[in-house]
Amino acid sequence: MDKKILIVGSLNMDMVIEMEHMPITGETVLGSTLTYIPGGKGANQACAAARLGGNVKMLGCVGKDEFGELQKKNLYDCGVDTFDIRSGTKCTGMASIYVDKHGNNSIVVVAGANQECDISYLKECDTAFQECDYVILQMEIPYESIFYAINRAKELGKTIILNPAPAPRELPDDIYSKIDYITPNEAELMTLCGGIGHTKDDFIKGAEKLLQKGVKNVLVTIGEKGALLVNADGAKVFPTRKVDSVDTTAAGDCFNGAFVVALSEGKSQKQAVIFANAASSITVTRNGAQTSIPGRKETDEVLEDWGY
Repeated sequence: MDKKILIVGSLNMDMVIEMEHMPITGETVLGSTLTYIPGGKGANQACAAARLGGNVKMLGCVGKDEFGELQKKNLYDCGVDTFDIRSGTKCTGMASIYVDKHGNNSIVVVAGANQECDISYLKECDTAFQECDYVILQMEIPYESIFYAINRAKELGKTIILNPAPAPRELPDDIYSKIDYITPNEAELMTLCGGIGHTKDDFIKGAEKLLQKGVKNVLVTIGEKGALLVNADGAKVFPTRKVDSVDTTAAGDCFNGAFVVALSEGKSQKQAVIFANAASSITVTRNGAQTSIPGRKETDEVLEDWGY
């Protein structure tokens, strides 16, 4: 039986607008399409982990509205245990995502009901923490809830993965040592470590700062170059497949969901990163968040074609 994955995080309705180029300050541009797609970093990672074969439960909050019901139904259809997702008093979170012709995106998030994913709610769901093996979190719910979840999971001896997105300037000193894997992208890593850099050496130096604070493994997603794993054994880049990118929305979420699934199946760190690279390389060839996430069969076929 595969180990259980608990995802604590955000659920948003994504309003995706496609356009020729991103507007600069004061500029008005015409969008070509407008699409509503279930999203939110927590929900995206839950969707990815479940589609890729994980045994997944999610904790988070939606509104008592149409978008909230759609979110829960979509995750349930993906195979996620949604029983304890709370329906709060605020509207379901919303993200406006702007995508240019090159597949690059800019995102504005309104938290809404995600603000009601509070400590009292997590305490009510303590059985979920007790029964899981892996806990994965992001930074789109209240920080105090994130830190409570990390502390509680560590008390219970769970493996903790923190995707620091959006990245805070810093984390409490006592939190770093409780994180087994922290998974920023390049920009998020630089924000966390207080540095400026664009090269592999810059990213390694930034990751080493987090190791010095107590994090056990730093796994940096570096776009089309793949992923960089830095830990006590050193630093290694795992290249990804070369593909024609259409939309990078949810690529990082897919990577995180795939990575924890591979770990839950007993795969090595190397195998888990390669699996995550394969899954996210499919995601960027499609539009949207959860609509772009592949299933297990498709990902395994990509791995086989890729030589793994």
